[in-house]
Amino acid sequence: MKGLSFFVVALINSVFSFAQNGYDLILPDSAGWNQLKEGQRLSLNIQPTHPESFVGFSIENAANLTIQSDSAGNFDWIPSFELVNRVEQKKDFFVIIQGTWKDGNRVRKSVTFTVNHVNRPPVVEEIPIFYVKQSTRNTYQIPSDYVSDPDGDPLVFKSTQLPEGATFSSQGQLVWTPSRSQFNSLKNNPMSLEFVVQDQPDKAETKGKIRIAQTQLDLPPEILIVPGDSIFSIKEDETLNLKIYISDPNGDENVRSAGFVSSDLRITQGMLKENTPLQYEFTWLPDYDFVDETQKRLSPEITFFALDKSNNRVQRKIQIQVTDTENMLERDAHQYKKYVSNLTSAALLIRDLDENQKKLNENFKKAKKGKKKRSIVNASLGAVTGLSPVMIDPVENPEASKIVPGIGGTAVLTMGTLEATEVIGRSKDDIMDKIKISVDIRNRVQSAGDEFARKYSLKSARRSIDFEKDIDKLRGVINDQRIVLLEMDAYKKKSLTVDNKSLKKTFPDFSEEN
Repeated sequence: MKGLSFFVVALINSVFSFAQNGYDLILPDSAGWNQLKEGQRLSLNIQPTHPESFVGFSIENAANLTIQSDSAGNFDWIPSFELVNRVEQKKDFFVIIQGTWKDGNRVRKSVTFTVNHVNRPPVVEEIPIFYVKQSTRNTYQIPSDYVSDPDGDPLVFKSTQLPEGATFSSQGQLVWTPSRSQFNSLKNNPMSLEFVVQDQPDKAETKGKIRIAQTQLDLPPEILIVPGDSIFSIKEDETLNLKIYISDPNGDENVRSAGFVSSDLRITQGMLKENTPLQYEFTWLPDYDFVDETQKRLSPEITFFALDKSNNRVQRKIQIQVTDTENMLERDAHQYKKYVSNLTSAALLIRDLDENQKKLNENFKKAKKGKKKRSIVNASLGAVTGLSPVMIDPVENPEASKIVPGIGGTAVLTMGTLEATEVIGRSKDDIMDKIKISVDIRNRVQSAGDEFARKYSLKSARRSIDFEKDIDKLRGVINDQRIVLLEMDAYKKKSLTVDNKSLKKTFPDFSEEN
């Protein structure tokens, strides 16, 4: 509309000019004659009035438009594709056409040309060959030097003919890790991968191809170590296990051999096991003597290598930091000895207490029967020369409550029953107190021993810092100060022994895991 309005104004000006002096330039009067697209040819003929005295035409403001014209009024113009960008979509260009006559008259006509943007499809040139390696993640980015859009539009890449395992991104990146069979098939039959480049937002498309072939270089093998670290930290008596995978970009059959070299001769070749010609496993368990206690740590280096048939060599170096560690086997054995010895002490004490309990029970029974079993005979006479106690069993002879025999012809004896236990031997109350003490100590030792045997039945539990604390608690129970009141035989206790079977019987949760 803007161009049309300007055309109407120009036409009015030309009529006015013609009315003034009769000189004018006659332009096309068809609607939209000045509307055109990039790359579209515009040809027009402008005729002057009074052609017999007409000299020629000239154009102003058209230096960058490449408009061609001649003296006969023929104009020819093909707007280039760079005139209007993809964002503007259309653009107006103003030119002034001037006609000159011999008598000096001049007529100037202003013309507006509206040029519309034209989208062009992407341009795809012949793309370089994509050389791939076997069993390797090959990445190929389609270079922008070979694929571009003349309008500067964003590009999107698409492909539907991908080999198995390959991916193709919308940015034109092809990623493929060819298997052994796929790689071998490329040897005699290189692959052509078709793709489409589409510009946005108009979605104009252009097809292209990527040729895929085996690498032509004689490349060395490749080594993959899993885990993929270069420094490994372990302790003595800790196993290090590494998986070694070998591949060759020129084909796995090109691999000849593999091995390793260690900076420490104690790490021998026998620690590298060949599962297949391309897969190895390294397993190493440093013993507790590997690191001297004064060193604290050693860091041997191992260099894994692989050779191909052309003697191309690849190597990967790792460092193993081995830290000095307490000998857990010896410590576990020592802790187990403590475990057994303390439970043994508890079991021996329980055995002694049980035996002493029997004696106390027997003594208590005798003390209770002392009144019926014992009597004392006492005799006195003014001039007694002797005293003789006589023991009488009242059960066998209940009638003999008093007996008066004669001694020396003139002595008279009198016998009566007395509380023997209160006069001879110990009190039954004292025995009962000892029985109560024995039972209480025995129950405490049994309970503490059961808990200790159960809590530290596993070697992992005996490694905890609570183990020593609980030993002290158990020893406290075993060394109860009241034991001296029971007057047990200490020498007999030292001579007793207890095996694991007896410990298991005394403490059911006792474990033989050492």
